[in-house]
Amino acid sequence: MLFLLSDEIIFPDPLLANKNGLLAVGGDLNVDRLLQAYSMGIFPWFNPGEDILWWASPYRPIYTPGEIHLSKSLKQTIRKNNFEIRLDTNFKDVIYHCGNINRKGQLGTWISDEIISTYQVLFDMGYLHTVEVYLNNKLVGGLYGVSLGKAFFGESMFHLMPSASKVALFALSELLKSKDFHFIDSQVTNPHGLRMGAHEVTNIVFDKMVKDAMKYDDDIGKWNFDLGDLRELI
Repeated sequence: MLFLLSDEIIFPDPLLANKNGLLAVGGDLNVDRLLQAYSMGIFPWFNPGEDILWWASPYRPIYTPGEIHLSKSLKQTIRKNNFEIRLDTNFKDVIYHCGNINRKGQLGTWISDEIISTYQVLFDMGYLHTVEVYLNNKLVGGLYGVSLGKAFFGESMFHLMPSASKVALFALSELLKSKDFHFIDSQVTNPHGLRMGAHEVTNIVFDKMVKDAMKYDDDIGKWNFDLGDLRELI
């Protein structure tokens, strides 16, 4: 079953999505609509210039904060301590790189000008957060996502040098562990995520996890990375 959204900001039950995870079509990228969608575990994913598609995957890949899998080489990279982690200082460059990085098997990007302008508002409101990885004061990797309750809904990540996005994910995971977050949602399963420790849960389990996470106050506003030396967190 596929639902057609109206101007009213309301979504159907995410458990009604079809077998591919597609739930609804239409609507707009109004900030209130986006926040409503994320609070129900629903996310937008569509090609620029086409109708907005809203998804609720039948099997949701999630990370447990503090339980990222670190390969031997990634541990060595972190121990070198060459990277600097910053939070919420450079949204425009992070989303620009996420939208322009070449990805295997993908043509073009879903990160349109409309996406950028809308998510900029979410960032300004304090719901969207970036994790930025710098080397010699140059941005070389990062990610962004939406925080609601005790849930973090990851949107996209990028790297300009090996392992930089993995370092960003590790830093985010440790930060959210310190904040007692319940999970990091990565939306769509891929081999890279599974290697990093993502595990799939059914849509029924995920729906309950989202509802439980939404019982808590939103952690709105600029975040700071105050966990000290990453090497001590390995």
